[in-house]
Amino acid sequence: MRNMWPTILLLAAWPLGQAGAETLNFKQCTEAALSQNPDMAISRAQIEQAEAAVREAKGNRMPRLNLSLTASRTNDALNVFGTKLTQRRVVADDMAPSFLNNAPAVNNFNSRIELLIPVYNGGQVESYVHQAQAYTRAAQSGDRVARQKLVKQVLMAYQGVHTARAYIKVASEGQAAAEESVRITEKLHKQGMAVKSDILSARVNLEDMRIKLIEARNAESTALDQLKLLMGRPLSTPLNVADPVSPALMPGDDAALRKQAAETHPGLRALREQVDAARAAVEAARAGKSPQFNVSLRQEWNDRTLGFNSNAYMMAGVLSWNAFDGGTLQAGIDRAEARRNELAAKLRQTEDGIGFQTTDARRKALEAEERAAVRQLSVEQAEEARRLVKMRYENGVAPLIELLSAQAQLDKARADLVAARYDLAVTRTELRLAVGVLEPEQI
Repeated sequence: MRNMWPTILLLAAWPLGQAGAETLNFKQCTEAALSQNPDMAISRAQIEQAEAAVREAKGNRMPRLNLSLTASRTNDALNVFGTKLTQRRVVADDMAPSFLNNAPAVNNFNSRIELLIPVYNGGQVESYVHQAQAYTRAAQSGDRVARQKLVKQVLMAYQGVHTARAYIKVASEGQAAAEESVRITEKLHKQGMAVKSDILSARVNLEDMRIKLIEARNAESTALDQLKLLMGRPLSTPLNVADPVSPALMPGDDAALRKQAAETHPGLRALREQVDAARAAVEAARAGKSPQFNVSLRQEWNDRTLGFNSNAYMMAGVLSWNAFDGGTLQAGIDRAEARRNELAAKLRQTEDGIGFQTTDARRKALEAEERAAVRQLSVEQAEEARRLVKMRYENGVAPLIELLSAQAQLDKARADLVAARYDLAVTRTELRLAVGVLEPEQI
């Protein structure tokens, strides 16, 4: 019976429901998530919006060509005379009072080509282009932030599967130990060395271990479902994961990591670009106080039918200057400056926050290193303690409660080690995220 325990443990710890499932490593999982996750689709759409805004702003530099065709019919005396004049068919009788007072209806087809050329606008267009370009760079940096956050979520789910399977192994070993305790207790009871209550206690402990095994298997299923959701796959899709991963601890002290974060963190870059865009918005608002000069070229035709018999052109240069608007332009400038100041203050606040997050993340990562080492030692000591108590119990020297206590301590030590290893991977990942350098290929 004892020789069967390794086989039983292996079968108990083997992931259930994974037969025929696609097995993906961490890199494949992140690639799928980055291409299928809705958050990334939102991020890509924001970049596309920003790029379209740049094209829209640049388009204001170009001339505007408008084509129009207007058909009209009127018997208004003034319009009848004006229409005939534009059609260049006015005769002497058209100026007689009798004609003007009883003007017949007249048709007119006006075909027009108009070219509007912006010449000078006080730098407003260039400010809008600068603003749109800054927003594009901010959206691209924001996309990198979203990517890194998603990589962390994938790692937590991916490692969560392995952590749950480690818990399954721990629970399976605990169940096997509990079954052996029941067997030994029943044997000792037959020999008169244990009481009936010891058997009942051993069986209660066995049922507890079975519950923990069920909980561990449910945790595995939950982690797999979370991974599927991040990858944009249906929950019904069979999925398995390959080898576990854990990023290395980032080198450098607190000061070096804070400096690196200040220089490279995409979230800070996005905010800096937003501040730059706000400065451009201020310049665009101020440009409204400058004179503007535009040129208009127009060619048109007026005829009783659709045609090009009577033509006329017009060339105009328009110089405009908003001399007084009741303070509207200045209010717009003040609002833009207030927005710029708000973003600048938010940037300073975020810079301080990123610095703190970096230091705190490194502190937690180092703490996780120590915790994992201590938990490993605790398991070794708990295993030896249980072995000694088990020998004493089998010889009738130690009570059952001491054996159950030693087993519970071992189970807890093993579970704590599993949690510590998971925490080690997560804290190292969070440190890279805090610095802003979390990329799948670095894990």
